[in-house]
Amino acid sequence: MRPSGPLALLAVMLLAAPAAAQNAGQISQVRAGAHCPKCNLFQANLGGLTLTGKNLSGARLRQADLSLTIMNRTNFSGADLRDVEAYGGVFSSANFAGADLTNASFVGTYLEGANFRGARLSGANLSGAEMDRARGLTQTQLNQACGDRATRLPGGLRIPAC
Repeated sequence: MRPSGPLALLAVMLLAAPAAAQNAGQISQVRAGAHCPKCNLFQANLGGLTLTGKNLSGARLRQADLSLTIMNRTNFSGADLRDVEAYGGVFSSANFAGADLTNASFVGTYLEGANFRGARLSGANLSGAEMDRARGLTQTQLNQACGDRATRLPGGLRIPAC
């Protein structure tokens, strides 16, 4: 028996709806230096840029490339940073409060003064990250992440090896 009527039509429409892909216009605006809270920056290539003091709170940056980026004092609070590649980036005093950094790679990243209060770090690679003056970090958060002997943490905290 095949479904018919309004429910079948709704099911077809939902299955045919496009996935929430990146928004090229919003990515271009951010690359040019604009604030963009709650923007869809999925898979954005922001590598190598200097974008200090920006408001990207609540933005979707999943799978974005932030490698070698300078984003000091940028607000990422509540942002989706899952699977981000931020190798060698500089994020001093950035705000990651409540952000989802699941499986993000912050290898060799400078995170001094960054706020991690309530951030999700499950699977995040913090090898070689400089974060000994980071704020809001807890042992529970770090137990979900990994690092190496070069990872610098606030006193009394430790991180499992990758």
